[in-house]
Amino acid sequence: MGKLFLLPNTLGETQINEVIPSEVISRIRLLKVFACENSKNTRRYLKKIDKNRALDELTFLELNEHSERKDIELCLTYLEKEDVGIISEAGCPGIADPGAELVALAHQHQYPVVPLVGPSSILLALISSGFNGQNFSFNGYLPVKNNERSRALKNYERQSVTENRTQIFIETPYRNQKLFEEMLQILNPKTYLAIACDITTENEYIKTMSIQEWKKQKPEIHKRPAIFLLYAK
Repeated sequence: MGKLFLLPNTLGETQINEVIPSEVISRIRLLKVFACENSKNTRRYLKKIDKNRALDELTFLELNEHSERKDIELCLTYLEKEDVGIISEAGCPGIADPGAELVALAHQHQYPVVPLVGPSSILLALISSGFNGQNFSFNGYLPVKNNERSRALKNYERQSVTENRTQIFIETPYRNQKLFEEMLQILNPKTYLAIACDITTENEYIKTMSIQEWKKQKPEIHKRPAIFLLYAK
């Protein structure tokens, strides 16, 4: 019986050995079967880890939003005989990531699940925001429609006030600027907003201010991977 290893990835263009522990790199080098969102990107990542590795000798099982149940179950046939690594496009698998379904299936069939240490943009953004780390929610993507998105933001703000909760969410990078402008319009001026862009890269940008202060200093976050955090008192 094999184990399912949850493999961390970098969050952007950065040196692998700066964010991925050496023990994790050693484990990745031993694995021969990888479940991933995009095999091309995973191959590129493995080459960065070991440029001499023969990728044609490895097995890549693509699991993404287009995968069906049978695609996920295929991974179990490999787990019967050997270890399998699951890797996300960025950061840690299983969070805002289709890999969670494979993890759940592995538990159902009694295969050991082993999470390995690596960068999580959500946790890194939270600990660098200065907000409440005892009570927080990751809410994923906001609704696309304007009225639904505005309603969601106001609900998050109310929950933050009543429950002393940090609200965390993400957006498609090309919608970042529009989302930011919308938050300036509808949120209470005293509500705090933290924006964390390009975490762990040389272009890293992390800043926390009130909505009132953000109106005087607007960042350029268009098409940059970002985490948004709200905290209202």
